[in-house]
Amino acid sequence: MKTKASGFNTTLVHGGKVDDQYGSAITPIYQTSTFSFQSAQQGADLFARKEEGYIYTRIGNPTIAALEHCVAELEGACGAVATSSGMGAVALTCLALLNQGEHVLSTASVYGPSRILMEKHLVRFGVESSFVDCSDLAAVRRALRPTTRLIYVETPSNPMMQVTDLAAMAELAHAHGARLAVDSTFASPYLQQPLRLGADVVLHSVTKFINGHADVVGGIVSAGTPELERRLRELMTLLGCNMDPHQAYLVHRGLKTLALRMSHAQLGAARIAAWLEARPEIAWVRYIGLPSHPQHELAKRQMSGFGAMISFEMKGGLEAGRRLMDHVQLMLLAVSLGGVETLIEHPASMTHAGVSREERAAAGITEGLVRLSVGIEEPEDLLADLEQALQHV
Repeated sequence: MKTKASGFNTTLVHGGKVDDQYGSAITPIYQTSTFSFQSAQQGADLFARKEEGYIYTRIGNPTIAALEHCVAELEGACGAVATSSGMGAVALTCLALLNQGEHVLSTASVYGPSRILMEKHLVRFGVESSFVDCSDLAAVRRALRPTTRLIYVETPSNPMMQVTDLAAMAELAHAHGARLAVDSTFASPYLQQPLRLGADVVLHSVTKFINGHADVVGGIVSAGTPELERRLRELMTLLGCNMDPHQAYLVHRGLKTLALRMSHAQLGAARIAAWLEARPEIAWVRYIGLPSHPQHELAKRQMSGFGAMISFEMKGGLEAGRRLMDHVQLMLLAVSLGGVETLIEHPASMTHAGVSREERAAAGITEGLVRLSVGIEEPEDLLADLEQALQHV
């Protein structure tokens, strides 16, 4: 079914579907490593890319392609490339878009493993990196170098919930001869489509909101031009970081309910954020739906909703945060985010533990910071859980 002119939910349900000979209502799992040819000439033509078809699952697979096509439609992309993990998508993006002697500029509070990849591993191949508050365009301008060829931003950022003006950042990057890559994991395509705002590449850890059920690890990169999509796909097949067909099937199944899940979760997040902001135990709350958020007005313009992620600072610092997390009963103390269940975690000792204390402090990641990924439980039950846990702080 062609869905390019359809509404968002219709594309979620029908986008990317592969028609098989039996009329399956959903795309089947093509759990195969290789595909046979009808003739030697067909095999030769496929390898020469003279016709469409499938050769080997690392190169392409109908189940994976269905997910890629659906996400590409949602993002307004020329194409998308699914990877075996979210970090696979990050690594693929950096390796495809950066060359020796070049510089990448990124969000100061970028996801810990993403920062480690850039500053401790890409440097071994002659790629330099630096990190600034990407919600501050003036700071980004000052940090640009003659060799900057990639600006890599998370928006909203993890875990500080900073919002970057994507249209302005794309204009700045392109004027400097650089590309803009956006990790939009916290927003998902339901709330934000960076390519439509001028970004060159958008990536997601599909482990999070896109899949939404905490049972799959995966990533995806969408490209704004056919040339970029070809570059990403060629490198993905060489690196061997392709998604597995069964992974793709589960992610595509989860994707169909993205709007329903996200709509409900962000209603709960808005209630919880407002409740936390009024609590005497809490120093501050970062939720982009609160008027107190520094980029609240920008988020209203750039996004179609405020999402389900909240960060807040306990007045009692690290020890108070630990007591809170040790006493929740309904929420799960776990890393990751975006599932149907609510997760609570401590960034300084978990998701950003590999980043130095000094670098965390510079990015605003304090010892008492707590991150909350709100699920689809009843908000009243989540508030009751927080209420009883705060009694132990």
